[in-house]
Amino acid sequence: MSAPALAASRLPVMHHAGFTDPAGPQAGIRVGTPEYRQMRRALFLGGFATFSLLYCVQPLLPLYSHEWQVAPAQASTVLSAATGGLALTLILASAVSDRLGRRGLMAGAVLLASLLGLACSMAAGLAQLVWLRALEGIVLAGLPAVAMAYVSEEMEPRGLATAMGLYIAGSAFGGMSGRIATAWLAELWDWRSAMAAQALLSLMIGLVFWKSLPASRAFRPRPLRLDALRAGLRLHLSDAGLPWLYALAFLLMGCFVSLYNYLGYRLAGAPFGFGAGWIGTLSVFYVSGMLGSGWTGRLTARYGVQRVIMVMTLLMLAGLLATLSEALPLLLAGVALATFGYFGAHAGASAWVGRRAREARGLASALYLSAYYAGSSLLGSVSGLVWHLDGWSAVVALLATLLAGCLLIAWRLRRLAASEA
Repeated sequence: MSAPALAASRLPVMHHAGFTDPAGPQAGIRVGTPEYRQMRRALFLGGFATFSLLYCVQPLLPLYSHEWQVAPAQASTVLSAATGGLALTLILASAVSDRLGRRGLMAGAVLLASLLGLACSMAAGLAQLVWLRALEGIVLAGLPAVAMAYVSEEMEPRGLATAMGLYIAGSAFGGMSGRIATAWLAELWDWRSAMAAQALLSLMIGLVFWKSLPASRAFRPRPLRLDALRAGLRLHLSDAGLPWLYALAFLLMGCFVSLYNYLGYRLAGAPFGFGAGWIGTLSVFYVSGMLGSGWTGRLTARYGVQRVIMVMTLLMLAGLLATLSEALPLLLAGVALATFGYFGAHAGASAWVGRRAREARGLASALYLSAYYAGSSLLGSVSGLVWHLDGWSAVVALLATLLAGCLLIAWRLRRLAASEA
């Protein structure tokens, strides 16, 4: 199976947050038609705009600290506010889409978030910027929460993997290029101009997305059912394995975001002296992460998901420890290795959620993603609190401890994996 198809086979776990499981229509938009090409273009652009807006601020954190004379933990709230808003809103956005529709919610999310991004570039101070970013995260939930549901309703089954593979590719490429472009623009001009340029680009992309995305034909409104939500929550949270997989998502994503949040401060200082542009360019190591995610499926089929998660977490830990080196080649190799390990462990854990959840898989997905972004928000800022103790060494110590917790969770799940074999 190709990497995009493999990734798309996991999509109900990674991207759909509905209360009911999506079921593809027997007939829908056919492969090769103009509507199919429009959908593919729209999904790639929508994923690109969403995740470039979400993560473009990460390499700018040292600039916020410098301008407003705040500690790294305070500056990191600019990113944490957005991912926190996203975590809190995923389930609600999916429920609203079940009632009001998919297409309008997705297009509105990209357009409104772009306008909020433009407002962020004019923020009068850190507090205002954080509040605007929180609103941006809440709005952005409208696309990842329902993208899979929309495609599964409107696309004929044989085109689903390719269409959603393009959404994943756009998301990954947007997250990476948004960081790099914004960082270099900030170095050439300033962070406000960089954020404004990013927002205007996303606004134009949002307009193309809105125009290109085919109208919903198979959608049928469903009433909000709180009793079904409560039953689903009880089912998943009482499961022998799912809560532990949610804990893995929380810890893994928290460690990964913290790595990139505070590595910029380390590289901006002595002996490296990196500017914002080169700090943002570190996101190119996401390519190694994409390889890790793609290989996980083949390794899982051979060795089992629990073993793969343990090995990938160990690789992430080894890469993290290598970043303590003051030899730049070794430090950068460590970043690449940690990124590879993170994406592999995340892919394994998210796929396991899909196999473990027998009912209400959409809600199981939503809980996983909520834990994932909550880890980004909470641990991404909490990790900064230890920076003042001993700088990067203290952050690495904390993250290594959290990754040790991930290993313990994976070890605990070995019996569950054996029973499923």
